[in-house]
Amino acid sequence: MSSVIEKILRLKEEKGAVILAHNYVNPEVQDIADFTGDSLELSIKARDLKAGLIVFCGVSFMAETAKVLSPGSVVLHPVPGAGCGMAAMAAAGDVASYKAAHPETVLIAYVNTTAATKAHVDICCTSANAEKIIRSIPPEKKIMFLPDRNLGANIRNATGRDMELWPGYCPIHNKILPESLKAVRAAHPEAELLVHPECTPEIVALADRALSTGGMLKAVKASDKKEFIIGTEYGILHRLQKENPDKVFYPLTPLPACEDMKLITLEDIASCLENNSNEVILDDEIMTKARLPIDRMIALS
Repeated sequence: MSSVIEKILRLKEEKGAVILAHNYVNPEVQDIADFTGDSLELSIKARDLKAGLIVFCGVSFMAETAKVLSPGSVVLHPVPGAGCGMAAMAAAGDVASYKAAHPETVLIAYVNTTAATKAHVDICCTSANAEKIIRSIPPEKKIMFLPDRNLGANIRNATGRDMELWPGYCPIHNKILPESLKAVRAAHPEAELLVHPECTPEIVALADRALSTGGMLKAVKASDKKEFIIGTEYGILHRLQKENPDKVFYPLTPLPACEDMKLITLEDIASCLENNSNEVILDDEIMTKARLPIDRMIALS
């Protein structure tokens, strides 16, 4: 493996490339990256760095978002087949049809959507700023929140705002069951229970806090507690432990695992760097339209 790492570092330097990795990818991929974070953090980082070549280690919609915000950069996605089940549940054509049928409704899209879908919505949000985005919409306006019905329901519970919810969900977080939380909490009663707001409202109600991955990292670092139960994709445990070596983290059983996130390997990174392969190519019109709801979100955040 050391030879692969050496190859990546050499190619990265030769080509002036930047490697970005999501909090859920394999530990060795996180460790080789220049920056690790959630999807929007990484896309903003890509925009601000203005790098000529970006290798985005995450699922496909994330690489697309990086391209949308960095149209002048070459963005490579090491494994194009690494998709997102939730993003696939809000196809661009279906969203366009809904918008045409409901022109007065404000369409709010979670960033976990394709660029083609973003091109048809009014504003985007993340799990960290969704509540703020919802509260910014005038109360007389109707809202369709897509694609995650769980995040939408959790924000609806927090704000009291009536919203229509698209019937999508994260297949990983949707599988986290109350029995799993109750069992690990019974085994570790002193631990703080943190879950992702993509979990069902039933799971969020059992947790101490529902936070984005970035929110979890900040909360753990700032907390006086020494033990934490983490209710999200288990890839984040690597970074949590790395940044908080004096604290203990308990995952759920069975481990919430995103197979798509885990598809990306060091060999894939080396290959795409060597060959400039798997470039993210998006239609200029789609990029222009998709950038608008993202920019609106960033301005409000």
